[in-house]
Amino acid sequence: MRHAKAEEGLGKADHERELAARGRRDAKAAGTWLHEQGLVPDLVICSTAQRTRQTWEEACHGGAHTEFVEYRRSVYLGGSEQTLETVREDAGETSTVLVLGHNPTMAQLTSLLTDGEGSREAHDALGAGFVTSGLAVLRYAGEWADIDFGSCALARFHVSRGHDD
Repeated sequence: MRHAKAEEGLGKADHERELAARGRRDAKAAGTWLHEQGLVPDLVICSTAQRTRQTWEEACHGGAHTEFVEYRRSVYLGGSEQTLETVREDAGETSTVLVLGHNPTMAQLTSLLTDGEGSREAHDALGAGFVTSGLAVLRYAGEWADIDFGSCALARFHVSRGHDD
């Protein structure tokens, strides 16, 4: 998942940027979508950036939930390989993991993991851009320690957009 829409970074360190009002609405809508789809991660691996933390918090207000959240600076700083290594190390015996991070890493990692496998409709949607509040649902059968590029299928790609209350 890519974080929701953040405020412009004028005068603020990138790591400290917060969600914009639209981002809060979109993140809540993402949580509602995850709940409605029955997608409950056993583990959320979240970037340490303020906007990713707030995205998960708002998603939970929308109905998403998990037992465990791990905040990893490697998801904030690292590219595709480092983020994948974090999943290999942290996922353990869990069956479902949600990685909440940033672009271009989320788009690149999704493309590298799926290598064109899975739903054509989902790949077409992903091809239009991994925009804020985008969620890629990948299928993988194997041990997390062995996950590698080309080992997953893209099942769905969804972009959540909230509405003014």
